[in-house]
Parts: sequence; C-alpha cells; structure tokens
Amino acid sequence: MIRKMMCGVAAVGGSLGYAGAAFAQAALIKAPTVAQQANMVNKGDTTWMLMSTVLVLMMSIPGLALFYGGLVRSKNMLSVLMQVFMIVSVTGLLWATYGYSLVFTGGSPFIGGFSKALMQGVNSGTYAATFSNNVYIPELAYFVFQMTFAMITPALFIGSFAERIKFTPLIIFTVLWSTFAYYPIAHMVWYWAGPDFLYASPNDAGFLYLKGALDFAGGTVVHINAGIAGLVGCLVLGKRVGFGKENTPPHSLTMTMIGASLLWVGWFGFNAGSNLESNGVAAVAFVNTMLATCAAAVAWAVIEQIVHGKPSMLGAASGAVAGLVAITPASGFGAPMTSIVLGLIVSPVCFFFVTTVKNKFKYDDTLDVFGVHCIGGIIGAIGTGIVANPALGGQGWVDYSGFVAKAGAWDTMGQVITQCEAVGLTLVWSGVVTAVLLFVIDKTIGLRPTEEAEREGLDITEHGERAYNS
Repeated sequence: MIRKMMCGVAAVGGSLGYAGAAFAQAALIKAPTVAQQANMVNKGDTTWMLMSTVLVLMMSIPGLALFYGGLVRSKNMLSVLMQVFMIVSVTGLLWATYGYSLVFTGGSPFIGGFSKALMQGVNSGTYAATFSNNVYIPELAYFVFQMTFAMITPALFIGSFAERIKFTPLIIFTVLWSTFAYYPIAHMVWYWAGPDFLYASPNDAGFLYLKGALDFAGGTVVHINAGIAGLVGCLVLGKRVGFGKENTPPHSLTMTMIGASLLWVGWFGFNAGSNLESNGVAAVAFVNTMLATCAAAVAWAVIEQIVHGKPSMLGAASGAVAGLVAITPASGFGAPMTSIVLGLIVSPVCFFFVTTVKNKFKYDDTLDVFGVHCIGGIIGAIGTGIVANPALGGQGWVDYSGFVAKAGAWDTMGQVITQCEAVGLTLVWSGVVTAVLLFVIDKTIGLRPTEEAEREGLDITEHGERAYNS
C-alpha cells in the first residue's frame, strides 16, 4: 500500500512496484469507465484481497488481544481483551460512517471529503484500481481491507497505558484520535488520484504522497502513528500504581507467544495484501516479511543471551514483532537479503529503547509500544529509502505524477530525506493531537480509575467480570 487512493468511482491503491516501471504516458490519457472497469477485475486478485482482509482482522482479534493480554497481570487480562475487541468494533462503524471517505476521497492534500460518507456510491458495481493501469478489484473488497488497518492502529497504542485507563474515556479517545490523527495521516501518505486518472489530475494526492514518501503497508500510518500516541498517552496518564516498586510480570507468556504467532501469520495479509494484486510483487512482500521477522527474532534472542546470559520467550516474541514492524513500510520495495539486514538492525535498537532508554527516563510504557512500534517503524520507514534502491535488489518505484520511472536513477540520500520528513510530520501531528485530546478528556470526564480500583484490577472495576474464575 505505498499509495491508496480514491478518484471518481474508483478507490485506487497498492504498491508501485518495479514490475510496473514501463508505463507510457499515452496509456494514462483516457481513464476507463465504470463499465470498462468491470471487465478489468481478476477473480484471483479479489480472492487474495478478501483473504488478506481476514488475516489482518486476525491480527487484532485474537492476535493482538492475546499478545497484550498475556503481558499484563491476570487482574487486567479481561480489560485488555475488551479494549481491543471494542476498538475493533467501534472503528469499523466509524470507517463506514465517514472514515473511508475522509481518507480516500479528494478534498485537500491533508484530508479528504464526505462524498463517500455513509458509504454513498460504494457498492458491488464500483471498483478500486490497483497499482497497474486497467487492473481493478471490487471497491467493497478494498473498503473492508482498509477498514482492518483503521481497526488495528488505535488498538496498538493501548499497550502503552494498559492497566490504568477507564474504558469509556478510552473509547471516546479512540473515536477522536481516529478522526484527527489516523485519517489525516493515512490520507497524506496513501491518497492519490490513481494511475488511470493522474493525467487529468496530477496533483490530486496527499501531502506526503506528493513529496514522494514511500510506505508500502503502514510504517508511518500505522506504527509510528500509534507508537508516538502511546508514548504521549503513558506520559499524560502517568505511571501505574506501584510502578518501580512492585513486581509486575506477565501473567501468561504462553498467551503472549500464541498472540505473537497469530500476528506473524496475519502480517502476511497486512504486507503482501497491500500490493492489492496477487502477483510477483505480492510474493516479494511475503518473502521479505518472513525473512525480516526471522532475523529480528534471532537477533533479539542473541542479544539477551549476551546481556542476560539466557534468551527469553518474551524477548523472542518482541524481536519478531519488531521485525514485522520494520519491514512493513519496505516489504514491497526491498529485497530478501536487505530485509534480513533490516531485521538484524531493528532488534538491537528496539532492545536499547525498551531497556536502557526506558529505564533512564523512567516512563511507564507498559507493553513497550513506543520502543517497538514507534522506533521500529522509524527504522523501517527511513530504511525503505535505502533498501528500495534497485542497485541493492530493491523494487524501485514509479513516479506516476510525472509519468517517469525512477527505478533506473535512484537517489538514496534524497529518498531518505523524504522518508525523514514523513516520519517527522507523523510524530508531530499524532503527538500533538494525542496530547490535546487526552488533556481535554482528562479535564472533563477523567482518564484514570481510582487508586483503589486500579489495585483491585480493571477486570472487576470496569467490566464486572474476571478473566479467570479460580
């Protein structure tokens, strides 16, 4: 998903792989009609997108829910499950109401409009273009695939302030954060008019797209966006009761391992599905995702062996997630060997942040969302500018707005600078929006439970249930 877009009746998106470099300007002059688009749909592509959607949903429920749930104390297990489950449900409704429209319609470089609000004009007879000219999938398949990304992103940041936030304020914050942080960033990075429409509308695109920022499947939009929100959130809410004084070990690393494994499997839909076509570039993203994750898991285990004298299951799972995060923006651009390098690099850096940096500044990022997702996302986003270089086996990309293939003349430094600009804007935008929203909610209805309720556990005090009866 380097770019995801909406123009006329077509939501256009997908990776701009090197395989699509040989475009002629003449092919872009006349866009196909809706009737013509219907004959440009491949059943294999449609099937792959629906399967990928299921895989990405599995990442949230049950994958992320079990991963996070196993890491908290047993008295808060059910609260984490409920938070993830309801964030998925609420953001799904929000996406259908106005989220899809704000992200994938024109309006401005910073946010879309309301022409598709309440799913107006989105039906079985409208189509979404992939990265290739005259190749389409049903728009409903594209709509629901994108929905799963909007679902999992806010579910990620709850790990930073787990065990100390009330349920209702969290859901209100999720709705507002999705509206003012996720949708604008997704529009700026992924929206453009599409290859069949750019001849007539070369500037119909998001702000960061026009700058040439690359994000195949969500390094900035998902991981940096949620990761910085998590850091700001844990700072605004403050530390857990007893933080630094009481032992707070994970209550079930078995569940955490199951959750991490489900995330790994689901991530193939996340990354390879973002190609929007079942072809060779999807296979590139699939293989890169596999190898980067393997490398990162091994690297984290080796680091723990060196530092602590023994590798841990928690470390291996954390390394795997860090690798998945880092390869996400580069998955359809890099090559297998450079993806391994990216995985080997991300684990030491994330390990440093979740141990040394976190201990130095003593912030209570409960489940290390900032240290893994934000830092890993930054490494992956910046690294994309390097690994996409065709000289290193990368896929390059096509500058549709100028109808010029860049694959043969890669400017590594220029692309890295562009990637840094995208990272910086995401950090500032999401960080400021998060701080303002949490401040307002805290001063109105309050964010934290009482100390007594927090000590008793959110399972009982917020939901009146326990995850375990014995």
